[in-house]
Amino acid sequence: MKRLFIIFSIAIITIITACEQDSEPSKQSSLQYSREKPVSAIPSYRLAIHPLYNPQKLSQAYQPLVDHINRHVPEMKLELEASRNYQVYEEKLRNKGPAFLLPNPWQTLQAMKVGYHVIAMAGDAEDFKGIFITRKNSGIKTPIDLKGKVVSYPSHTALAAAIMPQYYLHTHGININKDIKNIYVGSQESSIMNVYLNKSVVGATWPPPWRLFQKDYPAEAAQLELIWETPPLLNNSVMIREDVPQVIQQKFTRVITELGETAETKAILENMETARFHPANDETYDQVRQYIKRFESDVRLVENK
Repeated sequence: MKRLFIIFSIAIITIITACEQDSEPSKQSSLQYSREKPVSAIPSYRLAIHPLYNPQKLSQAYQPLVDHINRHVPEMKLELEASRNYQVYEEKLRNKGPAFLLPNPWQTLQAMKVGYHVIAMAGDAEDFKGIFITRKNSGIKTPIDLKGKVVSYPSHTALAAAIMPQYYLHTHGININKDIKNIYVGSQESSIMNVYLNKSVVGATWPPPWRLFQKDYPAEAAQLELIWETPPLLNNSVMIREDVPQVIQQKFTRVITELGETAETKAILENMETARFHPANDETYDQVRQYIKRFESDVRLVENK
């Protein structure tokens, strides 16, 4: 009996040892797996362009820029975002949705309030001015001829295409709140088309959309003419939300301010109707703040506050 007990005990110890040895690789594998670092996903950001054009044309104009940035800033994935109208766009920036913005100068001031900062100006300042389009047979020769007539604009917050034209009319003898009927039609193209369709006698816009309209609709544009233009101001800005990592901000800024140095990037700029991206910062737009202050004092509030 004693011998059988010893044999049985040895067998039990052997089985236990074997089980412990069999479980050891599994234990090591588990520990090795837990030490592995998860692969971090590339962050995705949106570049929101204010409604320069309708969404389809906006994509045609700016998608090559987005593709170029994605090739040269591999630390992120950038996507283009269009907006239906100015008010939708302004709601997005106030909610700090898109990480990257290309707003007009008035929207630039609003975006600063919620945590965006200027890193560039899109285009030459000389190209940022309001222009007035009318039919060639309209009979409109001076601003006074507009009394009692309809004038179209993209939006009441469009700086070059509404605020600056209305200030121009104000300084040329028109009370824009009483002498004319102002209609806000949603987009630059719509402001021009309202003139062509005889829904407004004059349409306000700014040079890039007018140049594009002439390319896209030559027959319609041939029946229209530019009659007045405002003095220039600062052009649209490029802004980045303050929480975007610095390495991405720096690379993004370098990429866009170097556009135009090669044939490929010159084509990207031409596609956007933009001469180049100039380095800029928040202080650059202080003169816009002063212009808006004067406009709101003399003409109307930009928004109904």
